[in-house]
Amino acid sequence: MKSEAGTLLTLAAFFALTSLFAIGGANSAIPEIHRFAVDVQHWLSDRQFADSFALAQLTPGPNLIIVTLIGYRVGGIAAAIVATLAMCAPPCVIAYLVGRTAERFKGAAWHNAISRGLVPVTLGLTAASAIVIVSVADINWVAGVVTLATAVTAFSMRLHPLWAFAVAALLGAVGLI
Repeated sequence: MKSEAGTLLTLAAFFALTSLFAIGGANSAIPEIHRFAVDVQHWLSDRQFADSFALAQLTPGPNLIIVTLIGYRVGGIAAAIVATLAMCAPPCVIAYLVGRTAERFKGAAWHNAISRGLVPVTLGLTAASAIVIVSVADINWVAGVVTLATAVTAFSMRLHPLWAFAVAALLGAVGLI
């Protein structure tokens, strides 16, 4: 088993590197975070990861709260702080530096091409994240139906998402999920 310092270093290194590829936010890195936290390090089970993701989504604030929750699970408050700072600091520094220089090139063809090119990458990463979460969270056919119904409803109707939470909570309360 790793020492506490070794675990903190592993968390910091992993989340700092992952943050650089989280185009579109922390949710786009969910497949890699899942692979590392569940399959490689065995810090969490699939169920614990899915529960952490759900809690992070329910909590007001940025989606990267899952990183804080994983850190906390691994090593308490210190690990939660390390994981969160490692996930936030690198992209913040890069965004600041790029933002300062991007204004100079705003009308350039390559600037517009990069901006347009990042949209499908972000969508693809987010879709991959959804697939990972569905694969570990849908524990029975009822949960699968709720997931599909929520996705179809969110895509095709202007219904507040809290209704989906209410239905899922009701199904969970009666033991169907």
